[in-house]
Amino acid sequence: MITVLVTQPQYDKVREVFEHAEGFQCFPAPESEPELARLVREKHAKYVIVGGAPYRNELYDAVPKGGVIARFGIGCDNINLPRAAEKGIYCTNTPGALEQSVAECAIGMILLAARQFIAAADDCRNGLWQPQTGCELAGKTLAVIGCGAIGSRVAAIAKNGFGMSVTGVIRSAPRPDCPADRFVKNWSDAVADADFVSLHIPGSPENLNYVSAGRLKQMKPGSWLINTARGSVVDEAALYDALLSGRIGGAVSDVFRQEPYAPSGKDLRTLPNMIMTPHIGSSTREACRRIALAALKNIRLCELGDPLSMNLLNPR
Repeated sequence: MITVLVTQPQYDKVREVFEHAEGFQCFPAPESEPELARLVREKHAKYVIVGGAPYRNELYDAVPKGGVIARFGIGCDNINLPRAAEKGIYCTNTPGALEQSVAECAIGMILLAARQFIAAADDCRNGLWQPQTGCELAGKTLAVIGCGAIGSRVAAIAKNGFGMSVTGVIRSAPRPDCPADRFVKNWSDAVADADFVSLHIPGSPENLNYVSAGRLKQMKPGSWLINTARGSVVDEAALYDALLSGRIGGAVSDVFRQEPYAPSGKDLRTLPNMIMTPHIGSSTREACRRIALAALKNIRLCELGDPLSMNLLNPR
C-alpha cells in the first residue's frame, strides 16, 4: 500500500475517493506546515497532497528525496519550487481537472453583477420587497484577461451561451478553442469598452498587483471586475478606492491576497458594490473528484518510476 498524507480540508472535500483509492492508504493530515511536517516524519510518508495554504520551509525537510508534494489544484504560488528542487522532491498539480468549474464560477459571478442577485436576496431575507433593475448580458462586452484553458472556456460560455462580445488579452498566439471576437495584447485596449473584465492570469511574481490603480482608471465607468484567478494579481487597496469613489461599478472576487480574507486597513467587506466568496471556484463535487484522482495518479506514476508522465511543476 502506498501511504499518502492529505491535508484535512482537501481530504474532507472528497473523502470517498481517498478512503477507497485502490493501492493507497490515505490519511487526513493537519494543514499547517509545522504539524504536517511532523506527521510526515512520524508516518515516514513519502507523498503528501496539499491545498492552497503556504508551504515554504519545514515540509521540504520532512518529505524524503524522490517524494512528491502534490498540489490539490493547479495554482502553485504556495509551493516553494526552488526549495523542493534543491531537496530532490517532485511537485505536481492537476491541469485539466478544474477548468470547467472555475469557468462556470466566473460566469456565475458575471450574472451576480448584472442582475444584482445578492442585494435582492438580502432584501427579501430582511423583509424588503425592492426589485432592482439589472441588465442583460446579450450584447454586452466581456474582456477576458488571459485566454488559457479557463479563460477560453469563459469566453466560449459568454459568447455562445449569452451572446456577449468577447475581447481576449493574450501574450502569444491564441488557443484554437478560444472563440473571442478579437484578441489584443494589452489591458487598456481590452477594457476601454468592456462592461465586465474577468481575470484569468497566474499569481506569478510578474503579475503581482497587475490590476493597479492606473489600470483600474482605464476601465469603462460602471464596469465590473471579476476575479477567480489569484488575489495577488489585484491591488486590493486600489480596488477599494475605485469602488468607494464609484470609478467602476463593482467587483466580484473569489480570491484574496490573504485567505481567509484579512484587510490591512481598507476593508472591502464594507462596500456595497463588492461581492466576496471564500475561494470556491473549483469546489464542485465533480472537480474535486477529478483533482483527487489526478493527484493520486501523479503519485502512482512516481511510485512506478515514471516521473516524465507526471504533471510536474519542477522537472528535474
